Amino acid sequence: MGRIRTATMLVADWINGSRKFAYGRFPRPHNYPPGTAAPVLLLPGVYETWQFLGPLAKRLSADGHPIHVLDELKRNVMPVADAAALTARYLEQHDLRGVVLVAHSKGGLIGKHAMLFDDPDGRIDKLIAIASPFSGSSMSRYFPNRALRAFLPTDATLARIGAEARVNSRVTSLYGAFDAHIPEGSALEGADNRVFPVIGHFRILVDPAVIDAVSEIAAAPALPASDPAP
Repeated sequence: MGRIRTATMLVADWINGSRKFAYGRFPRPHNYPPGTAAPVLLLPGVYETWQFLGPLAKRLSADGHPIHVLDELKRNVMPVADAAALTARYLEQHDLRGVVLVAHSKGGLIGKHAMLFDDPDGRIDKLIAIASPFSGSSMSRYFPNRALRAFLPTDATLARIGAEARVNSRVTSLYGAFDAHIPEGSALEGADNRVFPVIGHFRILVDPAVIDAVSEIAAAPALPASDPAP
């Protein structure tokens, strides 16, 4: 792919993400029908609200899934471990089981951490992670901000998550052909890895093929539970 075309698509991706950040408007989860399919919990990326996942929430709600969000997550700048604990606490408080986590970027790390270390009752069935930096991102070194430097491949929490593979079979990692935010890519060993012909970190969230895939995966039969978290 030519450099000019790649640069143009990356700029379009930034604009797409910025527009969602500033103007995204989707119904609050309690305004969606209750649904009888597996409950879905949305986990956005850093500096994102759940509304970044609004197009997916709309489709999943139409499929019959109850939609849940973590208001306490706010703009998702808290450490991954804290956000994972918040996730587990929400599931317990609302007595949710057979849960499907649908995550973008950092949300995938939160979801995997929760499955590994914060879900002793096995409430989480599967994680659908979109453009998640499971191996970190070398781009983080260019940012002094602590919330972004947490994605350095050498980060202790990231290393701890990466060292554990026992839940990987219950993870589906969806990612584009190129993502400037994550040069290392989003492949996760042992997971169901699916690559889409999409350029960018945000555009993938509105790609029709990706939305169809999330719908299909969320509706699939429950997966075998992993060993209990230690």
